[in-house]
Amino acid sequence: MATPYTPTVHGTGVRATIQRFGGHLAGMIMPNIGAFIAWGLITALFIPTGWMPNKALAELVDPIIKVLLPVLIGYTGGRMVHAQRGAVVGAVATMGVVVGADVPMFLGAMIIGPLAALILKYVDRFTSERTRAGFEMLVDNFTAGIVGAVTAIAGVLAIGPVVEKFTDVAGSGVEWLIAHSLLPIASVIIEPAKVLFLNNAINHGVLGPLGVAESVKHGKSILFMLESNPGPGLGLLIAYLLFGPRSLRPSTPAAMIIHFFGGIHEIYFPYVLMKPRLILAVVAGGAAGVLTFLVTGAGLVATPSPGSIFAYMAVTPKGGWFGVIAGIVVATAVSFAVAAALLGFGRANGDKADDPAQDAVPHDTDDTTTSTNDDNRDTTGETAAESVPATKEA
Repeated sequence: MATPYTPTVHGTGVRATIQRFGGHLAGMIMPNIGAFIAWGLITALFIPTGWMPNKALAELVDPIIKVLLPVLIGYTGGRMVHAQRGAVVGAVATMGVVVGADVPMFLGAMIIGPLAALILKYVDRFTSERTRAGFEMLVDNFTAGIVGAVTAIAGVLAIGPVVEKFTDVAGSGVEWLIAHSLLPIASVIIEPAKVLFLNNAINHGVLGPLGVAESVKHGKSILFMLESNPGPGLGLLIAYLLFGPRSLRPSTPAAMIIHFFGGIHEIYFPYVLMKPRLILAVVAGGAAGVLTFLVTGAGLVATPSPGSIFAYMAVTPKGGWFGVIAGIVVATAVSFAVAAALLGFGRANGDKADDPAQDAVPHDTDDTTTSTNDDNRDTTGETAAESVPATKEA
């Protein structure tokens, strides 16, 4: 389905399939970006290393990222598949993966939310033809409740632990690269894992403890900088601002501020999910940044939390400013260059400099006008316009 966040992708090739898959992932995240910003502001302000440390208000951080945000993602994913009924069972099922793991279950929510809604969609198709008149509400409520309960249990017992295991494997891969002095290559694992919202698990679960041990011996550690470098994300967002789809460009300045000055890297993840090929840009930027840190001998004395430029400066040892700033600048430049090329410098989006209204012009009107009402209606009786956020009219 097409939404403002998941534009229609034509074709059946590998590229189209990847774009369609990335679009659906982004469609689960982008509608909830306001909640991410709210969490980011609370985190940047009130955690012990924030701008206005407040122990009571900092209690909001963990419940929001571990419970609220995954449930919102599962709810949105379920809605994309099966309208409001899918949204409800998607949220219920997501609670299963939240309870079944100790790490933030963004990836688990992206899996189980749409899956639960898809199961309910098939159940509704089966029961709609066999339900007697007058019993529709009873049957609908019980089927949704049963599917929600079963998928929540599956989340606790199966999906949650599997996703958590995947997180552990990703962390072990990074640890192996560190042990074999292949730090720039670590970006090949770190950056894709970050986009899947595994950044906190890798940074605080693997790199942080190893960095502390190294910092005790040498007074600083490069390990604190592998995941937290804000350069790759900043370069990607600048490329989106200049060459991305016109409908998304107005959102990037705020995202850059939240990311670079607030240290909330999650803000740029949906932009990568929208166009999965851009993972190459952040990988290249991350590797270039790590290589620059190695060449200049840069390191930090502690984990920059959150990963903002201010936090970086605060934990930079005396005399180490050049290497730290150089690594961030190089990572930004490389990420921007690669992302701009992958975006075709605006041409890949069909944008024209002399036609600023092009994005507002609908295409393939013959196809859309010939579609019947039945094609846009699912078994719940809701039309696609009701279950999908409406796009802007020209």
